[in-house]
Amino acid sequence: MDLINLSATELKRKILNKEISSKEVVECYLNRIEEVEDKIDAFITLNKDEALKAAEEVDRKIQNGEEVGMLSGIPIAIKDNISTKGLKTTCGSKMLENYIPPYDATVIENIRKEDGIIIGKTNMDEFAMGSSTETSYFKTTKNPYNLNKVPGGSSGGSAAAVAACDVPLALGSETGGSIRQPSSFCGVVGIKPTYGLVSRYGVVSYASSLDQVGPFAKNVEDAALLLNVLAGYDKRDSTSIFREKVDYIKGLTEDIKGMKIGLPKEYFTECVDEKVKEKVLEAVEVLKDLGAEVEEISLPYTEYALACYYIIANGEASSNLSRFDGVNFGYRSAEYSNLEELYKNSRSEGFGEEVKRRIMVGTYVLSSGYYDAYYRKAQEVRTLIKNDFDKTFEKYDIILAPTSPILPFNIGEKIDDPLAMYMSDILTVSVNLAGACALSVPCGYVDGLPVGLQIIGNEFEEEKILRLAYNYEKNRGIDMKIPSLRSEENGL
Repeated sequence: MDLINLSATELKRKILNKEISSKEVVECYLNRIEEVEDKIDAFITLNKDEALKAAEEVDRKIQNGEEVGMLSGIPIAIKDNISTKGLKTTCGSKMLENYIPPYDATVIENIRKEDGIIIGKTNMDEFAMGSSTETSYFKTTKNPYNLNKVPGGSSGGSAAAVAACDVPLALGSETGGSIRQPSSFCGVVGIKPTYGLVSRYGVVSYASSLDQVGPFAKNVEDAALLLNVLAGYDKRDSTSIFREKVDYIKGLTEDIKGMKIGLPKEYFTECVDEKVKEKVLEAVEVLKDLGAEVEEISLPYTEYALACYYIIANGEASSNLSRFDGVNFGYRSAEYSNLEELYKNSRSEGFGEEVKRRIMVGTYVLSSGYYDAYYRKAQEVRTLIKNDFDKTFEKYDIILAPTSPILPFNIGEKIDDPLAMYMSDILTVSVNLAGACALSVPCGYVDGLPVGLQIIGNEFEEEKILRLAYNYEKNRGIDMKIPSLRSEENGL
């Protein structure tokens, strides 16, 4: 049986029915990682021995008739900015190259409690700052559909691991599109939950008012399964919001007749590749055939979203990353003669170029004389962007758009042009600024490369976006391809 091609839900059923063991599943995926990792470079650290021990414990429970959790021995990869007790958490940076956390993040506690198996930590843009996974201190992850292309970022390692069948499920984090954009580039499903739905406790902060953890999966049902485990109130996270528990799988099969969908004209401009636009509009026709009502709408403050995002995110990053000073946290330079030199040398040597760039910008916009002109103004614009969404959701259930304006680009193509790199986030950052929920689901291929359909919902309406995505997935009529792991120009 070729286990790596099965969904997490199918694996769970077979494990519970004793058709296969959790240990067999984990061994299968570890073998797959060993087979393809030198091509993909998705992982920074593997957790082989502990994963096998955890799988044996799940199998013991099942054999003894004990109750097992929702994840029932399923292997999961974890983005390397999420704290895992006893397992390195590097944030893709020299600054934390050898850091081993003494505790688990809440989302990791939840996964372990539900008998999920932590198989390893995935590569990422350094401190989650990037859109291609090229700013990692350790390696550059490749897109499984074409090894010359980037997988997106900053959660590119997690997205690539799921796409390459290294794992059935993975965790990522998102500040301005870092789950959805790599999901689009790698042809997988990725969810950015509502801000406050999933605990951030134990997640290394980039921009605290924007960051959220979310799942990657092969399909919508698997993503909903993992979201069931992640979502929930956590008193240790001051931004966590108490809500009644929801089963996100339960409502997937309900139809979408009469669901009102808005297509924002600002998300279909000339900045969007025509072939990407064509695939998204084909998806719209599928949804119309299923009974959804679709209209063009306007989100007028969209044009200010990217500038607003990078001011706020970099301002918060400059504050959050000030703790890495060579004294309390992280890398310490060997060359210094006084405290000031220790700070300067440790940060200069420990951080990469993109992180230093964003700290400098963030420090500038928060500095005396510029705070009101930049950071405060950006927060005012953020309110206007959120108001756009609030007004739209008074009339519409869903906002639909491309996830990325472009197809996966070549490794090295944009790394020296920060503004071009930042533009790849233009269709995703508004959701983070508004605190809404969204997901990306594959909607076809262009030249052998995946295209993502972005489904945006109001705050805490994950059930709606998942239901729409599930209905689309079941009726899209697209033959989803397994990546070839080749480096030819068109990948397949």
